[in-house]
Amino acid sequence: MRDADRAEPPDGPAAENGAVATTVGTLLGGRVVYRQPRAGYRTGIEPVLLAAAVPARPGDTVLEAGCGAGAGLLCLTTRVGGLQAIGLEQDDLSATLAAENLGIAHRFGMAVHRCVLPALPPELPILDHVLFNPPWHRAGATPSVSARRALALQMPADSRESPLSSWSAALAPRLRRGGTLTVVVATARLADAVEAFRAARIGTLRLLPLWPRIGATARLMVLQGRRLGRGDDAVLPGLVLHEASGRYTAAAEAVLRAGTALPGLGDTRSTKRGRGPA
Repeated sequence: MRDADRAEPPDGPAAENGAVATTVGTLLGGRVVYRQPRAGYRTGIEPVLLAAAVPARPGDTVLEAGCGAGAGLLCLTTRVGGLQAIGLEQDDLSATLAAENLGIAHRFGMAVHRCVLPALPPELPILDHVLFNPPWHRAGATPSVSARRALALQMPADSRESPLSSWSAALAPRLRRGGTLTVVVATARLADAVEAFRAARIGTLRLLPLWPRIGATARLMVLQGRRLGRGDDAVLPGLVLHEASGRYTAAAEAVLRAGTALPGLGDTRSTKRGRGPA
């Protein structure tokens, strides 16, 4: 999907074995300003939607796995103040930019760790919420000349299991009882995602389709569940992204520009607190 707001010409080089050009982009109607590499994977609207799905409250600890340049964490901490935020990122340049972007936005005290998932930093605290948009293309399915783009979109060629499974298995035990795990997943991988959540003891699943337009098949969905949740699963009405003209719908504008929560997922009024980790 395209950038939610805009991207400007390069604002200068960032070093990664030489000069790498970056661009300045904005999200949430200009309230989020961030730098990202000009070449390779480009932030679309997925991190905005993912952040809008997290039912965080001030004081919660949230973690984004594969945080890239930090767009998702910036959107979430703009919508909800007073969060403790942690980013995990494998790519050195993206991790550096994420830390810089959080600092420029005055999100001080928020940490970005370089790590290759599913390995985790040993000092991670107990988490209230985990979110990620995993690489779900099978290795070789979408060849790219950019190693950074391939890292963001494709499963590793030597991986024995998908990131949906390995990341969920690694991160779910770090969630408190009742804490949420939220992912954006391709509809074609939905069965894999549900299986991964079940195996990681994530229940009370909520599924929100992202309809490109009325009458079109949803290609992406938001899936959320709770650590040790035992409630009934539910399919939510979903979000229609575009009018027939191609413009965003009013409901999509409310999330992408105004920064409102996704109904049924990011609304904290229905959030129940657990008693701690399993």
